[in-house]
Amino acid sequence: MDMRNIAIIAHVDHGKTTLVDELLKQSGLYRENEATTERAMDSNDLERERGITIFAKPTSVEWEGLRINIVDTPGHADFGGEVERILSMVDGVVLLVDAAEGPMPQTKFVTSKALALGLRPIVVLNKVDKQDAEPDRALDECFDLFASLGATDEQLDFPHMYASGRNGWADMELDGPRKDLTALFKLIVDHVPAPAQLANADQPFSMLATTLGGDPFLGRLLTGRVETGRAKAGETIKAMSSDGELIENFRITKILAFRGLGQQAIEYAEAGDIVSLAGMSKATVADTLSAQSVTDAIPAQPIDPPTITVTFGINDSPLAGRDGKKVQSRVIRERLMKEAESNVAIKVTDSEGGDAFEVAGRGELQMGVLIENMRREGFELSISRPQVLMRDVDGVKMEPIEEVTIDVDDEYSGAVIEKLTGVRRGELAEMRPAGAGKTRIIALVPARGLIGYHGEFLTDTRGTGVLNRVFHDWAPYKGPIPGRRAGVLISMENGASVAYAIFNLEDRGKFFIGVQEDIYQGMIIGEHNRENDLEVNPLKGKKLTNVRASGTDEAVRLTTPVKMSLEQAIAYIDNDELVEVTPNAVRLRKRYLDPHERKRQSRSANT
Repeated sequence: MDMRNIAIIAHVDHGKTTLVDELLKQSGLYRENEATTERAMDSNDLERERGITIFAKPTSVEWEGLRINIVDTPGHADFGGEVERILSMVDGVVLLVDAAEGPMPQTKFVTSKALALGLRPIVVLNKVDKQDAEPDRALDECFDLFASLGATDEQLDFPHMYASGRNGWADMELDGPRKDLTALFKLIVDHVPAPAQLANADQPFSMLATTLGGDPFLGRLLTGRVETGRAKAGETIKAMSSDGELIENFRITKILAFRGLGQQAIEYAEAGDIVSLAGMSKATVADTLSAQSVTDAIPAQPIDPPTITVTFGINDSPLAGRDGKKVQSRVIRERLMKEAESNVAIKVTDSEGGDAFEVAGRGELQMGVLIENMRREGFELSISRPQVLMRDVDGVKMEPIEEVTIDVDDEYSGAVIEKLTGVRRGELAEMRPAGAGKTRIIALVPARGLIGYHGEFLTDTRGTGVLNRVFHDWAPYKGPIPGRRAGVLISMENGASVAYAIFNLEDRGKFFIGVQEDIYQGMIIGEHNRENDLEVNPLKGKKLTNVRASGTDEAVRLTTPVKMSLEQAIAYIDNDELVEVTPNAVRLRKRYLDPHERKRQSRSANT
């Protein structure tokens, strides 16, 4: 069967997965009375909860006797490692752009990767039926973006369409019939070339592994596109590393092809097919699977290096082991190594003591997703504040700079610019009206300055601002950036918190805990009103006497405590603090110190 391999790329929330839903429906994949779900490709629990795509996932549809393999990709730059691998499997991309917002930072990120591979894009202006849609402006911005990214004349001559993914239509003209996605199917067939690998069908089998998965019955699964030849279930092939060294010989126990929302066993895979192979025990991502006669490995696409590092350690607090079952450093290390094997954007290194591990990745969101998955699996961890990775270039200390795009109400733009360009050492690159009383601000800010900024940004803009960021370049170190201004309230006792004690301490700051919560010495229970840390006793109860007086026995009314999400907690802590993560709780605490050292630090902070 003739085929086309395409990837759908876009910024977060521009409608990729919703459009794939409609492509699956209109291709005849579902029965007429079959129940369907929204965002069917977002099969992971975290993806459904957060409303974002985290893992790239292939599917396929049949349209007029032709098979179209479609890859739904993540839109957030933190998961860019998924996009960089997947693009090597396709021959064309559909770039989805919100007709109101236009190209955004993540659009720029994934588009640059596609153009560098020589792929010719199809631009689909989505959500043109929104009231604030400006498809002509968005189309001009797409052209300018392609030109700035060094697109060839052939790539700049891109076809474009107007669509509404939610309503299931796409047309070549803005005032078209708005009936279905037939025009998009036709454009994909006409514009995207058939896989060049089809011409290599008579050569020995070879395939580059791009994603690693697992099955409880089949074991290890490697997915990729067959580059040459044909693979048949039951035959013995080999796996080579990127430098051509033999990793293992193995028998293909199963070949799985992507059909709709599932995978289907097939007898053989031909050049151009996107399939998963089972049977290997050691081969992993970026390895070449091939016939015994093949000697040269297929070169893999280089992956951008990590930009931040977080320390994962065992949970050594007094409350350790109450929630989770996986608390040993050996088990944590095995899980992190398994993650690094399947996710090429993550690097794991052991620390000197062996109880902690340095995990380097793309951003706070990627780290947050990994930690959230681990806590749901029953792990207990202690997490440090993210640190930005520096480079040394010819003796000059270099740091990563991020391009920040902000849409904010006009009245809050001054506060945002002051924070970014003042304290956080950013540079304003562009500022222009975005319509509807909003301003678009583009700034180049050190990645260090953005750690923990998102919560502050939402406060400054009363929750109305939208911030997007993407890696821009490396630049010379810009000097120290102050961390959190406020100090914290630290418990000086072990036990369960008492309402009366918290009530009398409320004028000291805001609390992160409620009544009758387990606390321990060194645990951070609130934020101090001043810049220094303060040790308090949240266990002190009311002294009981037999004297009664009017007004002394009124009910205690407490302010609602601030409950932080996992990402907020990681961004909030300072360098001498940790986040304690268990399946049922997220706590903050100081790193354990000698009592004399704690007193000395407390005195120096007060002076």
